[in-house]
Amino acid sequence: MGRLFQLQEYCLRAMAHRDDMDGTEGRALSLQHISSLILVISAQYPLISYVAYNRNDMEKVTACLSVVFTNMLTVIKISTFLANRKDFWEMIRRFRKMHEHSASHIPRYREGLDYVAEANKLASFLGRAYCLSCGLTGLYFMLGPIVKIGACRWHGTTCDKELPMPMKFPFNDLESPGYEVCFLYTVLVTVVVVAYASAVDGLFISFAINLRAHFQTLQSQIENWEFPSSKPDTQIRLKSIVEYHVLLLSLSRKLRSMYTPTVMGQFVITSLQVGVIIYQLVTNMDSVMDLLLYASFFGSIMLQLFIYCYGGEIIKAESLQVDTAVRLSNWHLASPKSRTSLSLIILQSQKEVLIRAGFFVASLANFVGICRTALSLITLIKSIE
Repeated sequence: MGRLFQLQEYCLRAMAHRDDMDGTEGRALSLQHISSLILVISAQYPLISYVAYNRNDMEKVTACLSVVFTNMLTVIKISTFLANRKDFWEMIRRFRKMHEHSASHIPRYREGLDYVAEANKLASFLGRAYCLSCGLTGLYFMLGPIVKIGACRWHGTTCDKELPMPMKFPFNDLESPGYEVCFLYTVLVTVVVVAYASAVDGLFISFAINLRAHFQTLQSQIENWEFPSSKPDTQIRLKSIVEYHVLLLSLSRKLRSMYTPTVMGQFVITSLQVGVIIYQLVTNMDSVMDLLLYASFFGSIMLQLFIYCYGGEIIKAESLQVDTAVRLSNWHLASPKSRTSLSLIILQSQKEVLIRAGFFVASLANFVGICRTALSLITLIKSIE
């Protein structure tokens, strides 16, 4: 198996980020670090100009708004990473170190080796699949105008040039050389959006899956503990378990803190995107190509939301299961002092660890709620038409 978070690290390195946060130079933001943020923010101008220019055409406005919202969400993700990049790299190193411990069969992690190994395989697979999904969506937008121009030339006809994204620049962007410059600019923005989405979202689901595996490891250690009569061995083992539990809770809270702005933006902006894309889907039922385009775009944004909801759900569920593991163990064989320590673990485990931002909680229940809202919007728009 490859190195943990390797794909996400490649995406970050493509955006000029390095795991060199120990020195003073590494902690300072350079022009390379913020150039991608400036590029994505600058894309808002031609996008909003397009909306203003076509304000009387609801179909064009809603088509552009879905891209505007995606761009806004990327700005939030880039800003979040830049503000917390030291914490991101520290968490990457921490999980890699924990994986090395489990692979080395160190006693503290030995019983959860299978959990951690399988979790890392799953995280690696989902990271690649998500990156591929984002990349194909971006590639579809980029190739659309090229294929259209090629088809027109093949049939010997003329057609109007189109940019990959609905944008309106303050100069002639449909004639050379303006068209080529704008096309290249759009490609660069799309590359940055795909790279950061693959990195930031991919890291979240990978962190969440690894946390779940380590919570399962902890549960296994507690349930299978025989509580030996040797007091020194018992105290050493109990101290190790308590420290492990505290570490996992600390990492969970750190993950929540790092991703609070992203989770908030994901829920708010996805809710807005659902509205405009559903409108596009319903109003383009007669066009197969447009229907496929907006259906794939809708699936892409819902996949982003699902990543956060699923990650939050598994962390919440497994953190609560530690309480059950203690109750199922041979706790009655432990000494009174050990039982006191176990009771503290129970108390800590009874408070669920939630990935939340304000009143938005990353959970599958909220994801299903947004899906139901989307279905209700389809019915409402059809009835109005």
